[in-house]
Amino acid sequence: MRILVVEDDKQLAAALRRGLEGEGYAVDVALDGSEGEWLAQENDYDALVLDVMLPGLAGDELCSRRREAGDWTPILMLTARSGPEQEARALDSGADDFLAKPFSFMVLLARLRALARRGRHERPTVLEAGDLRLDPATHQAWRGETRVDLTPRQFSMLEFLMRRVGDVVSKQVILEHVWDFSFDGDPNIVEVYVRQLRQRIDEPFGRASLQTVRLVGYRLDPESG
Repeated sequence: MRILVVEDDKQLAAALRRGLEGEGYAVDVALDGSEGEWLAQENDYDALVLDVMLPGLAGDELCSRRREAGDWTPILMLTARSGPEQEARALDSGADDFLAKPFSFMVLLARLRALARRGRHERPTVLEAGDLRLDPATHQAWRGETRVDLTPRQFSMLEFLMRRVGDVVSKQVILEHVWDFSFDGDPNIVEVYVRQLRQRIDEPFGRASLQTVRLVGYRLDPESG
């Protein structure tokens, strides 16, 4: 998943980036509402984490503008003050969930997973593609009854593909969601991770579910064996 964090507290923003990247997310950070709005307009995110009180453009106003523009990306609002008025303000602006500071990072992760399941349509807690299963909450994956060990980046890439099972996704789209907006390394890193995933989820089981579509991208086909 690719997440946009809009938070003007530099220390908190940096901590959220480190924590989320450690969990395998791709993270972009904006320190004010205006920059956050520009990033949200220019990029495709799987979820937004917005502070209510932001310089330039308040988080609830940013949320309202995204909804008015027809953008229904899941939004989690953060605020330094708890209470019914703040919660109502955040939710009435179009946010999907609300979290008061100080908060547990574990709870923030759980709420992001819940928003990912909800997405723009209903999604299951455990992702399945044939006999391939993946649980984002526990960071575990299985082929049939066999546990498959994956690094955080491998797990994130597999999750991205399983959320779009059957669809062909380009290398650039994978880079944008599994790495981040500012990635300037060799784009062939995608091919490296595709090969690594095949060695873990396909080859030991005699499968060929992770397919290369020549000149287009990659597709996860659960029926290919």
